Amino acid sequence: MTSCQVTGEPLRKVAIFGGTHGNELTGVFLVKHWLENAAEIQRTGLEVQPFIANPRAVEKCTRYIDCDLNRIFDFENLSKKMSEDLPYEVRRAQEINQLFGPKGSEDSYDVIFDLHNTTSNMGCTLILEDSTNDFLIQMFHYIKASLAPLPCHIYLTEHPSLKYATTRSIAKYPVGIEVGPQPQGVLRADILDQMRKIIKHALDFIHLFNQGKEYPPCAVEVYKVMEKVDYPRNRSGEIAAVIHPNLQDQDWKPLHPEDPVFLTLDGKIVALGGDCTVYPVFVNEAAYYEKKEAFAKTTTLTLNAKGIRCSSP
Repeated sequence: MTSCQVTGEPLRKVAIFGGTHGNELTGVFLVKHWLENAAEIQRTGLEVQPFIANPRAVEKCTRYIDCDLNRIFDFENLSKKMSEDLPYEVRRAQEINQLFGPKGSEDSYDVIFDLHNTTSNMGCTLILEDSTNDFLIQMFHYIKASLAPLPCHIYLTEHPSLKYATTRSIAKYPVGIEVGPQPQGVLRADILDQMRKIIKHALDFIHLFNQGKEYPPCAVEVYKVMEKVDYPRNRSGEIAAVIHPNLQDQDWKPLHPEDPVFLTLDGKIVALGGDCTVYPVFVNEAAYYEKKEAFAKTTTLTLNAKGIRCSSP
């Protein structure tokens, strides 16, 4: 069939990372469980490796020790000479690259699922780094359909200046998973259940692909990052306004130029501005205060994927 993209051999090596950020506990909790009892993530012919990415941060229940592990998997950091003077996370990144990479090589793991929580009201979110990746678009389409009627959004981080070198980027097919809202250092049963289901459906998709199931062409709606917005600040650089109540918890909802986004303590309203409707994500995310990000603007678009099948099931 001309509509099918033959992708070669079945996928064999999959990793599930928890604790890339040590205070995002759903992934930590699930990975520790699967390290003890991996029955639910086992699939015939597939090696699935649960892994705690940042054990020191997990032990201290903090996002990171020296620097953000989920921002440093670029070739510059991965090629630095190993020494005790390097930040802990850079040394850990090199260890992870040796175990699951090397990044960009044929030996790297096929898929890495990187499990995250957000304090924002984003529900189930799949993070896509490449809009041309037919395999991942097909996987995300399958997961969304399997979770329905539970909503699941796709966040496309493909941007020349806003994209960063994620922990999962060492895999051939990197998959970021965000589920929220959940406070840092807290577990919620509903959030845990949702993340668990995402992993189940994702592994089912890979297993079916390996068994020779043909996935026909499909289309998915995604939210592509446009810009990250900082809080209003005073002359000292301190935050001078908070997220407006009308915006709080309204991730993925349309936001118009005249809509309020910030509110000062003296009652002044700051509107979005601009000349187009956007869709905010990571609204008032606790971890992004240090990154000077109040929310990200996204725009919607539809991605089309070719049909795929395994050439040698």
